[in-house]
Amino acid sequence: MTGNMSTDNTAERKARKVREGLVVSNKMNQTAVISVVERVRHAKYDKFVMRTKKLYAHDEANDAQVGDRVRVMETRPMSKLKRWRIVEILERAK
Repeated sequence: MTGNMSTDNTAERKARKVREGLVVSNKMNQTAVISVVERVRHAKYDKFVMRTKKLYAHDEANDAQVGDRVRVMETRPMSKLKRWRIVEILERAK
């Protein structure tokens, strides 16, 4: 091999995870708690089970309100629990 290795890292770099969920709390400054529900098949019984996970997401503009449907993206650690950021608000609460 000559000194020129692959300069394009996009192929081997991992893509960031993206999830959609519902805002359940926005009481913290620049942080929202997002509830993400996913359907997973049970290993033994082959029945679909709803699994809920709470994510702490960065909300720069304090824009998200409780009940909003949002899209979040994985990001660098911003605090002890915050590993996600709100990318866009898909649907406002009614």
